[in-house]
Amino acid sequence: MASLVSTPFTLPTTKVDQLSSISQKHYFLHSFLPKRSPHLPNSRTPSLGVKCAVVGNGLFTQTTQEVRRIVPENKQGLPTVKIVYVVLEAQYQSSLSAAVRTLNSSNKFASYEVVGYLVEELRDKNNYKSFCLDLEDANIFIGSLIFVEELALKVKAAVEKQRDRMDAVLVFPSMPEVMRLNKLGSFSMSQLGQSKSPFFQLFKNKKKSSAGFSDQMLKLVRTLPKVLKYLPSDKAQDARLYILSLQFWLGGSPDNLVNFVKMISGSYVPALKGMQIAYSDPVVFLDTGIWHPLAPCMYDDVKEYMNWYDTRRDTNEKLKSPNAPVVGLVLQRSHIVTGDDSHYVAVIMELEAKGAKVIPLFAGGLDFSGPIEKYLIDPITKKPFVNSVVSLTGFALVGGPAKQDHPRAIEVLMKLDVPYLVALPLVFQTTEEWLNSTLGLHPIQVALQVALPELDGGMEPIVFAGRDPRTGKSHALHKRVEQLCTRAVRWAELKRKSKTEKRVAITVFSFPPDKGNVGTAAYLNVFASIFSVLQDLKKDGYNVEGLPETSGELIEEILHDKEAQFSSPNLNVVYKMGVREYQQLTPYSTALEENWGKPPGNLNSDGENLLVYGKQYGNVFIGVQPTFGYEGDPMRLLFSKSASPHHGFAAYYSYVEKIFKADAVLHFGTHGSLEFMPGKQVGMSDACFPDSLIGNIPNVYYYAANNPSEATIAKRRSYANTISYLTPPAENAGLYKGLKQLSELIASYQSLKDTGRGQQIVSSIISTAKQCNLDKDVDLPEEGVEISSKERDLVVGKVYSKIMEIESRLLPCGLHVIGEPPSAMEAVATLVNIAALDRPEEGISALPSILAETVGREIEDVYRSSDKGILKDVELLKQITEASRGAVNAFVQRSTNSKGQVVDMSGKLTSILGFGLNEPWIQYLSDTKFYRADREKLRVLFQFLGDCLKLIVADNELGSLKQALEGKYVEPGPGGDPIRNPKVLPTGKNIHALDPQAIPTTAAMQSAMVVVDRLLERQKADNGGKFPETVALVLWGTDNIKTYGESLGQVLWMIGCRPVADSLGRVNRVEPVSLEELGRPRIDVVVNCSGVFRDLFINQMNLLDRAVKMVAELDEPLDQNYVRKHALEQAEALGVDVREAATRIFSNASGSYSSNVNLAVENSSWNDEKQLQDMYLSRKSFAFDSDTPGAGMAEKRQVFEMALSTAEATFQNLDSSEISLTDVSHYFDSDPTNLVGSLRKDGKKPNAYIADTTTANAQVRTLSETVRLDARTKLLNPKWYEGMLSSGYEGVREIEKRLTNTVGWSATSGQVDNWVYEEANTTFIQDEEMLNRLMNTNPNSFRKLIQTFLEANGRGYWETTDDNIEKLRQLYSEVEDKIEGVDRKLPLSLHEQLPPSSDQVSLGYFLKQLVCTLASLAHGLYTYQTVQIKQQMHLSLLSMAFNREQPHAVMLAMTALCNTSTQDFANKYK
Repeated sequence: MASLVSTPFTLPTTKVDQLSSISQKHYFLHSFLPKRSPHLPNSRTPSLGVKCAVVGNGLFTQTTQEVRRIVPENKQGLPTVKIVYVVLEAQYQSSLSAAVRTLNSSNKFASYEVVGYLVEELRDKNNYKSFCLDLEDANIFIGSLIFVEELALKVKAAVEKQRDRMDAVLVFPSMPEVMRLNKLGSFSMSQLGQSKSPFFQLFKNKKKSSAGFSDQMLKLVRTLPKVLKYLPSDKAQDARLYILSLQFWLGGSPDNLVNFVKMISGSYVPALKGMQIAYSDPVVFLDTGIWHPLAPCMYDDVKEYMNWYDTRRDTNEKLKSPNAPVVGLVLQRSHIVTGDDSHYVAVIMELEAKGAKVIPLFAGGLDFSGPIEKYLIDPITKKPFVNSVVSLTGFALVGGPAKQDHPRAIEVLMKLDVPYLVALPLVFQTTEEWLNSTLGLHPIQVALQVALPELDGGMEPIVFAGRDPRTGKSHALHKRVEQLCTRAVRWAELKRKSKTEKRVAITVFSFPPDKGNVGTAAYLNVFASIFSVLQDLKKDGYNVEGLPETSGELIEEILHDKEAQFSSPNLNVVYKMGVREYQQLTPYSTALEENWGKPPGNLNSDGENLLVYGKQYGNVFIGVQPTFGYEGDPMRLLFSKSASPHHGFAAYYSYVEKIFKADAVLHFGTHGSLEFMPGKQVGMSDACFPDSLIGNIPNVYYYAANNPSEATIAKRRSYANTISYLTPPAENAGLYKGLKQLSELIASYQSLKDTGRGQQIVSSIISTAKQCNLDKDVDLPEEGVEISSKERDLVVGKVYSKIMEIESRLLPCGLHVIGEPPSAMEAVATLVNIAALDRPEEGISALPSILAETVGREIEDVYRSSDKGILKDVELLKQITEASRGAVNAFVQRSTNSKGQVVDMSGKLTSILGFGLNEPWIQYLSDTKFYRADREKLRVLFQFLGDCLKLIVADNELGSLKQALEGKYVEPGPGGDPIRNPKVLPTGKNIHALDPQAIPTTAAMQSAMVVVDRLLERQKADNGGKFPETVALVLWGTDNIKTYGESLGQVLWMIGCRPVADSLGRVNRVEPVSLEELGRPRIDVVVNCSGVFRDLFINQMNLLDRAVKMVAELDEPLDQNYVRKHALEQAEALGVDVREAATRIFSNASGSYSSNVNLAVENSSWNDEKQLQDMYLSRKSFAFDSDTPGAGMAEKRQVFEMALSTAEATFQNLDSSEISLTDVSHYFDSDPTNLVGSLRKDGKKPNAYIADTTTANAQVRTLSETVRLDARTKLLNPKWYEGMLSSGYEGVREIEKRLTNTVGWSATSGQVDNWVYEEANTTFIQDEEMLNRLMNTNPNSFRKLIQTFLEANGRGYWETTDDNIEKLRQLYSEVEDKIEGVDRKLPLSLHEQLPPSSDQVSLGYFLKQLVCTLASLAHGLYTYQTVQIKQQMHLSLLSMAFNREQPHAVMLAMTALCNTSTQDFANKYK
C-alpha cells in the first residue's frame, strides 16, 4: 500500500518545539512523516507538555495561490485572458491547470493566465491583498462552494468592486451573497431570492425535504440548454451558456474545462468576440452511478456492476467467496471526473486486499440518499447488498456543506440498516499542516464534515487522505486507510457473524481508583445494568456461560470472590501479560516510556507482569479499565499538561483486541479515560493515544443522555457508537425534619396570623429557621423582638419562599438500570417540569402560565414577587405548583396499569383527549381556584405531554445495543436535558451534539440577556451599587448543547455584543451593541472553556475572541468599556499591543482536559490551596487567538493572571436538574474564586455566583447559597440518600462522592458552611444503623467517606468536637481491618492471614514495592503539611501491619503514608 502515497512529504523548516510533541514521534508516523531532517536540532524529545508556537502566518494553512498560478509566455502577442478562481477544495486545481496548459500549447486564439485560491487562504492578509490585485486585471472570475460566511463576504467585497469591469463572473453553488455576483452578458443573479421571473422559479426548491430534488436539478441542468437554445432573446442565450458552464464545471475533466474556457472567453471577452472559437458540448458523465478504477465504465445498474465484479480475473480467493463481506463506499463525482481519485483507489484496493467486496457509488450533486437507495438496497427484498457503508466525502448525506436534510438521511440509512462510517479527506490543510497541528482538523472542517454527519448517525471521523501543497491533489495516508478499512470490515463482520461466535468485551471504570469505585458511571447502577444486559444477550443466543444468578454475585466475582470486599486489595486477575508479550502486542509501548519508564511499571502490575483485571463468562469478558495513573501524584498533577496512558492501560486494550479477540467492546457508562487521552482534538493521527488504544475494535459506548458533549468526545476520539441511557427520573426534593416542621408552622401562621397567636408563631418560625441554618439565606430578626404585622408577613414569606425552593428542587433519586423504564409516578415530576416551560415555537403555553392567567396574573410577576417573599404570592405560587402536579398526576394515572407502569399510550391518549369535561386535568382543576383555565391551551399542552410520556416510557436501550452488536444502524438523536428538549427521548439513540455553527440561537440569546441582567443586578446589590468591572466565568460543552448556547450568549451580552446569523442560519459573526442600547458599561470577562467545550466549539472560541478584541478596540470612554480599560493597562504593563492584551478566552492545552484540581482533591494528593491554584494556572492558562487560529492553544499565563486579577465576581451556570454543584467534580475543578482573591492586589475575594436555569424561574444565587441548597436537597435529604442506598454498592459511593465534592468547594472557594459537615456527620456517622449499612454495603467507599471527614477537619474546613474526631479515627481503623480481614483479637502470621486460595504476594515483589515506597518517602514526592491526624493514623497502621507480617496491609499503609507525609517527616523516617 505504500505505493499509494503519491507524494513524498517534507516538513517545513521548523524548530522541534514548534511541533506538537505527538508529531515528533516519528516512529509512529513512518507511513507519512519523514525521519527528522539533519538540519533540525538533535535535542532530546521534550515531555508531553504541549508548547504551541505560531508558524508562518499563524493560520491553519500556509499554502498560497502561487502554486496555482500559470503565466503564459505569449511569444506570438495573442490577446491575454486572465482567469481568477476561488474554490472550497483543491480537486479542480490540477484539472483546470491542465486545461489552461492545453489551450496555451495550441497558441490559436489567446494566451490564458490563471490563478486559483482556496477559500481558506483568503484569511491571510497578504493572500487577500494578492487576490484583490489579481482581480484588477482579470477577465473572468469563477467561484464554487463558498459556504463560509466570513470568507464569502471577503470574496463578495473584492469581486463587487471589479464585477462591472470584468467580462464574466461565474459562481456555482455557494452562499446567496456570492451567487448574486453572477454576470454573463445580460444574465445576472443580482435578484437571487427575490426575483419572480420564470427562470428563477425553475431553481426554487419547492420540495425542500424531497430526496429527488438534487436529481431533478441535475436533469434540469442537462435539459434546459436544449430548450433555451431555441429562444431568440439574448437573455435566454446568456442563461443557456450559464447552465452549460455549470454542466462543464460539474463535468470537471480537463477536456470539459478546455471547452468551458473556450466558450466563455469566446463569447464574452471583447478581444476574442469575432474569432468564432469553436467548442464541443460537455462530455456527460452519469449524475449518479457506480465507479470502480478497474471497471471499463461507470455503471447505472448494480446488477450489471456485480456481474462485472464477479467475473474479474484479478481478484483473490477471499473476494470470490460468497461469504465475503460487502462494503459500500460513497464518493464525490467531482474527484472522479477531475482525476483526483488516488485516495479513493487506495481505499478500494485496501478493502479488496482484506477480502471485502466493494460497491463504490457516487453522485454529482450533494444528495447521496437516492444513490444509496438505488444501488445498495435490493428493490425486491428491501435488504441491503452491503454489510457496512463508508462515506469518503466527509459531508452530510443530504446537502453537503450547504443546507442539510438530516431526517431524509436518517430515513434512508434506517432502510439500509448497516453501520455508517464517515471518513475525512483533508480539505483546508495539507498533510504536513495537519500532522503538526495539536488541534487536528480545521474548525470549519470539523463543523461541516464531522458535526453535521454525526446528525445523520455517522461514526468514526478517520482522516484517510491528505492534500499535496503543490498539486492540490489528494493522496492516501496508507496507515490511516488501513485502519479505516479494517474497522469497516470489522463492523461488517458483526452483521455476518453468528451470535454464539461473537465475543464482547464489557469495560467498566474505577474512578477515583479504589476498589469501592469499581463500576463508576453517572447515575447508572452499573452491575445491575450489566447483569440485565447479559441476561438479555443470553436469551438472544450469546454465549454467557457461567453467568451468576444475581447482580450481587456478579459484583463479588469481579471484585475477586465472595470475600473480596473484605479480604483482598486486588480485583480478580483474568490475565497476566509478560513484558515481552506486551511489547509485541503493543507497537506504541515505547512511546509510553517517556512518562512511565520501562514496562511493566508499578500500575496494574505485579512487578513482573502486567495485570488485566476482570472476569470472563463464555464469550463475554467484563474488564476493569485502568485509571489515568497519576491521580495520586501531586507533581504530575501540577506540572503535566498531558500524559500518556501507562503500560497497564495499554496492556488492557492489547488484551481485549489481540488475546481475548473481541468482536466489539462495550464501554459501560459515563465515562472512562480512553477518550480523554492525549492526542489531536479531532481528526487524529496514528500517534494519538485514543486511536492507538482502541485499535481496530468496534466500540459501543453507553452514555448518559444528558451528557452529549463528552459523548461526542468519545464518538470522535475513541470512534464510539454512543448509545444513550436515561438518567433516573427527577423527583421533588420534598421536606424533612426541621424543614417539614417549618412548613407546618407557616401553615399555622396563615390560618392564625390575625389572631393573638401570630407573633408567637412567628417567633417559633424564626427559631426553627435558625435551627435549620436558614439564617444564612434569609435575614431573620432577633428572637423575641416585637415586629409589625407587615414585617411578620415579610419574614414568613421569605422563609416560606426558601423552603418552597427546597421542596420543589428536582433531584434524580436512585440509579438507573439499563432496560428498566420508569413507573408512572416517576414520570410525573418530569412531566410537570416539561409542562412548566413555555414553548412558543411550538405554540405551547406553560401550565403555570395558563393557571396564573386564570387569576389575572403573569407568571413572571408571581415568580419575582415570590422571590421577594411577598406572602400572598408565595402562597399563590405554591397553589399553582400543586395544581400543576395534580393535573399532570391525574393525566398520568389515567394512563397506567395496576402495577403503576405506563402502558399503551396511543390507545389511552385517544380515549382521553377530546372529551371536554371528562378530560382528567379538567376534572382535577374543577376543584381548584383555576377551574376557568383556558381549555384549548390545556388541550394543546396535554397533547404534547402525552407525546412526551410515550417517549419517557419507551425503552430501547437494550434494543439499540443489540442492533449495534448485530452490525445494524442505530438511529441518531440529540443529547441534552429531556425537560428542555424531550426529543432527547426515548433513550437508546446514537447520541449526538448539534451543529456548532448554529449557536447561540435567538431564544438562547434572550435567556442569556435575562440571566446577565439579574447577575449584574445582584452584584450591584452586593457591591455598593457598582457594576463589576470583570467577571470570570466558565463555559461547559454540555451546558451549551442543552441550552443552545445560553452561556455563550451571556459572555457576548456582558461585553455588549450580539451574534449575527448568515443566510443559512449559521453564527460566524458578531456586532457590538451601542452603549445607549446597552444602558450600562461593557463588562470585561475572563472566559475559561472546559476541554470538552474547546474540542466541540472551537469556532465559538474564535467568535468570542474576535468579539472581545473588537470591543477592546472601540473608541469609547474607559468608564463605559472595562474591556478596553483593562486591555490598555495590561498592554502597557506587558509591552504588547491592545489586541494581544485583550486575550480573554482560555482553556487547557490541546488534547488536555481539566485543571487536575478535582483529581488532587479526590485522591487527597495536595499540600495546600496554593498548590491547587498553581495546578489551575499551569493547566488552564492556554489561550485561543483568533488572529492566529492555526497555532492552537498557546500558553499565556501572564495575561491570564493579569486578567483574573481584575475580577470582582466569578460565575458558573447550572442548567439541568440532574447535575448540580456537588454531583460532579468538574464544577469546583474550574472554580477560580480563591485563586482570584490571591491574585488581586487588594487580596479581596470576589463574589461568587451561580445562575440556576433548571426551572422556568431562573435564579442567580451566591455560590454559598447554592452549596447549601445542594446539601439540603441531596446529601442531607433522606429521600435522596435512601434512594441511592436502594442501589446498594454503587449508592454508598454516590454518597461519598457528594461529600468529597463538598470538600472540593471548600478548597477552591471557602464557601461551605461548617454546619453542612456537622449535619453530614450526624446523618452518616452518629447514626449507628446508618453507619453499619454503609460499612457492610461498600466498605471501601465507607473508608473514603471517613477519610474525607477527617481531611475536612484536618484542613480546617470543619470544626467539631474531639469526640467526633476520635470516633472517626476508630472507625477508620476498624474498616481498614475489615477490608484487610484483620481480627485485632487474634494476631495472625503471614501464612494464616493469606490462605493458599488467595493470590499470594511474592516476597520479591513485596520488597520491591517497599523499596519503591520508601524511596518515594525519601524524596518527599508526596507532601502533605496539614493533616497530622492521617500521618499518625497511617504510621500506627504501618507499625501494626509490620508486626503482623501482612504485606498487603504494609503496602496500603505505606502508600497512604506517602500521600500524607511532609518533607521533614520523609527525611525523619527514610
